[in-house]
Amino acid sequence: MALRAGDSQAAMTGVKEKVLTLDTMNSSIRRVEYAVRGPIVLRALELERELRQGVKKPFTEVIRANIGDAQAMGQKPITFLRQVLALCAQPDLLNSPDFPEDAKSRAEHILRACGGHSLGAYSISSGIQLIREDVARYIQQRDGGISADPNNIFLSAGASDAIVTVLKLLVAGQVQTRECIEAVIRFAFEERLFLLADEVYQDNVYAEGSQFHSFKKVLTEMGSPYAEQQELASFHSVSKGYMGECGFRSGYVEVVNMDAAVQQQMQKLMSVRLCPPVPGQVLLDVVVSPPAPSDPSFAQFQAEKQAVLAELAAKAKLTEQVFNESPGIRCNPVQGAMYSFPRMQLPPRAVQHAQELGLAPDMFFCMSLLEETGICVVPGSGFGQREGTYHFRMTILPPMEKLRPLLEKLSQFHAKFTQEYS
Repeated sequence: MALRAGDSQAAMTGVKEKVLTLDTMNSSIRRVEYAVRGPIVLRALELERELRQGVKKPFTEVIRANIGDAQAMGQKPITFLRQVLALCAQPDLLNSPDFPEDAKSRAEHILRACGGHSLGAYSISSGIQLIREDVARYIQQRDGGISADPNNIFLSAGASDAIVTVLKLLVAGQVQTRECIEAVIRFAFEERLFLLADEVYQDNVYAEGSQFHSFKKVLTEMGSPYAEQQELASFHSVSKGYMGECGFRSGYVEVVNMDAAVQQQMQKLMSVRLCPPVPGQVLLDVVVSPPAPSDPSFAQFQAEKQAVLAELAAKAKLTEQVFNESPGIRCNPVQGAMYSFPRMQLPPRAVQHAQELGLAPDMFFCMSLLEETGICVVPGSGFGQREGTYHFRMTILPPMEKLRPLLEKLSQFHAKFTQEYS
C-alpha cells in the first residue's frame, strides 16, 4: 500500500495530520493585511491585559484612536433610533406610556413588514421590501429627485459586507469636490472601470464651503453617455455619521447601470448568507426615514443629531490646530469623516533602526508611541503613502476632555522621539 508524505509518521504516532494548514490554505488569505486591526491593536490588547494584572506602565489606560467606533469612544446613541428598535424587539412595549406615539407607529409599520410580525424571522436576502423602498425614497430626496429603484438596493451587514459582495463579482476620506468626482467618473468611463463609491461619511462634512456630493447624483447630472452607461455601486452604513451604531452591522448598496444578468448573480450571492441582521435593518429604516417636523420626536432627534455633528466638527478643528502647532507634524484640514492623517518627519537614524528591526518606519513610531503613552494609532504604511513620507491615522472620536491631552501627549512624544534619534 502506498503512503502519502506524513502518513508513516501519523501511523507511528496515531496522530492525524491537519488537513488545513498554512501550506494548504488559500495563499491569498495569508497575504491579507488590515492595518486598522493589525499588530498595533494586538499589542494594545496585550497592554490592556497587563494593566488589568497590575503591571506598571508609563500610562494608566490604552486609548484606542485607531478605529471609527463612535460609541466605544463615548458617543451617545440617538434616542429615537433605539426607541424604535426596542419596540420592534419587544412588541409588548407598544402598550407602554414611556414611548412617544411616533416611535410606536413606526415600530408597528416595520413589524407588519416582517415575517410573523417578528424581528426573529428571516427577511428576504436583499432585505425587507418596505425598508428598501424607504432607502430608495431617501436616496431620491438626497439627490434632488433623481429616481432610485428599490430593486437596485441590497441591504447588508454594514457597508463592508456589501463591498465584499460587489468585489466578489469583480474579481476574475478628505471631502471630494464635485470637479474631482466628475474627473473620477470620466476616468472610469474611459478606462472601462466599475466604480465603487464608499459614501458612509455623507453626514460628516465639517469644512466651511464643503458639501457632500453623491456619485450617483453627479453621474446623472453629467448626462449622456455617463448617466446611461457608467456602472456604479454606492454604499452607506449606520456605523458612521451621527449614528455610530457599529455593532448592529447595517448598511446598503445601490447598484446603477449594472448588467441585469450580473445583478441576478449578485442576488444569488446574497441569498447564500440568507439575510442581513433584521434589527440592523430596522435601524437603517429609521436613519433613512427620520421623524418629520410634525412628529413628537422631531425636536429631540434633531437636537441630538446636531449636537453629535457639532462636537465632531469642533474635534476636527482642534485636531488640525494642535498638530499644526507641533514642529515636524503637518495635518491637512479634517474636512469630513472621523479621521486625521497627519504627516510626520522621522529622523534618518529612526528610519534606519526601523529597517534593522524589519519594520516600516511609521510602524516603528506607532509601536513606540503605544508602548510609552498607551495611545493606539495606525501607521500610514497600512494605507499606502508616497515613498519617503510617513503618516499615521487617528480618529477624532475621543471625548473632548480626552482629545486635547491625547493630541498634546502625541505631539510631545514625537518631539522626544525626534530628539532621541537625531
